[in-house]
Amino acid sequence: MMRRIFAIVVSSLVLVAAPASAEVRLPAFFSDGMVLQQGTRVPVWGFADPGEEVSVTLSGQTRTVKADSEGRWMMRLDQLKAGGPLEMTVAGKNTITMRDILVGEVWIASGQSNMEWPVSKAASAQSVVAVADFPQIRMFTVQRAVAEGPRLDLTGAWKKCLPETVGDFSAVGYFFARELHRKIGLPIGIIHTSWGGTPAEAWTSRAALEADPELRIILQHSDKDVAEYLRFKDMYDAMVKVWRIEADKAEAEGRPKPKRPKVPVGPQSRKHPANLFNAMVAPLIPYGIKGVIWYQGEQNVHDPKLYGRLFPALIRDWRARWGQGDFPFLFVQLPNFLPHRTPEARTERTTEPSEGEWPHLREAQLGALALPNTAMVVAIDIGDPVDLHPKNKQDVGHRLALAAEAVAYSRPVVYSGPIFDAMRVEDRKAILSFRHVSGGLEAKGGQLIGFVVAGSERRFVRAEARIVGDRVEVWSPEVDRPIAIRYCWADNPACSLYNREGLPASPFRTDDWPMPPPLR
Repeated sequence: MMRRIFAIVVSSLVLVAAPASAEVRLPAFFSDGMVLQQGTRVPVWGFADPGEEVSVTLSGQTRTVKADSEGRWMMRLDQLKAGGPLEMTVAGKNTITMRDILVGEVWIASGQSNMEWPVSKAASAQSVVAVADFPQIRMFTVQRAVAEGPRLDLTGAWKKCLPETVGDFSAVGYFFARELHRKIGLPIGIIHTSWGGTPAEAWTSRAALEADPELRIILQHSDKDVAEYLRFKDMYDAMVKVWRIEADKAEAEGRPKPKRPKVPVGPQSRKHPANLFNAMVAPLIPYGIKGVIWYQGEQNVHDPKLYGRLFPALIRDWRARWGQGDFPFLFVQLPNFLPHRTPEARTERTTEPSEGEWPHLREAQLGALALPNTAMVVAIDIGDPVDLHPKNKQDVGHRLALAAEAVAYSRPVVYSGPIFDAMRVEDRKAILSFRHVSGGLEAKGGQLIGFVVAGSERRFVRAEARIVGDRVEVWSPEVDRPIAIRYCWADNPACSLYNREGLPASPFRTDDWPMPPPLR
């Protein structure tokens, strides 16, 4: 019943059928200036009259197919070699010609505000923009939209990377593409689809959420929100009418306007499960891609345990729907940040034991590395404790590009900082071993900090630590026998463990002791 009501409420917003027009039409991303994925059978699709014959010609290939009973058609071209520019012609009752097409590497860039953050607001933006002349880097930015059911098209346009265009590019997407372009020497296409303040469930299909008993609670909460919205919408509309009268009166009298009534959470919310997947991801499938870069998590920080199941489900969901196997999925771990900020926050990098939600969310992200062909960028050293949107997007893009080199292109590069692997106890010391040690471990600044230790009473105290070969020894005179170690386990921790390639270790804990219940 709730789903039927939901569909009625948003039906006017959702366009899921092919257009009635008799002309052949393509989704928005098949257009001038696009980048196609090299080395794969390129899918091309669109809309026409039912039964209409449609042909596609590109790079000496011509394929012909008939539109089905719903007016949809799709074909796959043979593998393309990197290069260009090329022209593609699509012909049915009408003819469409797309020009300046490049063939190279295509990546989806998605998430919330830190992926959406533009180059124009990044660190050193003026100097970055001035030299951003890379016409073989193209970005397609998907316009924000929500939908109750999967759409067939979206709004956006391909833009060349030039000083006059790059300011609006996703900063993380651009710095990733710039470095990758320089490293592999191929055209790079970024399909940027993100929206600030959005949780992971909004980017996951409803079917994937329904298929997991532990994730159905998300749908239960959202359906409750919809019911509340429908119940109070008339009341809210009446409150808005009264507010407008009072606001106009206040303005006429030179008084401050009263605050507008808060909009209830309804089915059109960008936070509603599957809404963004339906409108901003589903239409892209199955466009040929190399992989995904992802920066998100802040909106899920109040329930890290659930995110630990939700985020891998999202990755599996996208991979299954794209049908390209386990394509690379590279993501950014949340950086240091103080949710409860003070004027002195910029210097409050703590070395004291603390229990916040952010370290648990980072741990949930770390757990996603259990999936194949994933990599995680650690950003614990490049955040801003008083700004949810740290301006240093250059290092984020650089570290994502290193991950792509290793995971997507099998290059022998060091792409990750140390990741905790195992602990053993000898006398009063815990001996920790790590993966991604590479050339060795080092303490940035000369002193190893950020470790706490607990004994059988489960009370954490600040620990001493030192590097011995490829391991770290941790101890405290207050603890006779270590039971658990935590590193950088705070919202805004002070950390100094790196590998010699300059990549920071991920925060971690060796225990699995329960955290406080989530806030709802």
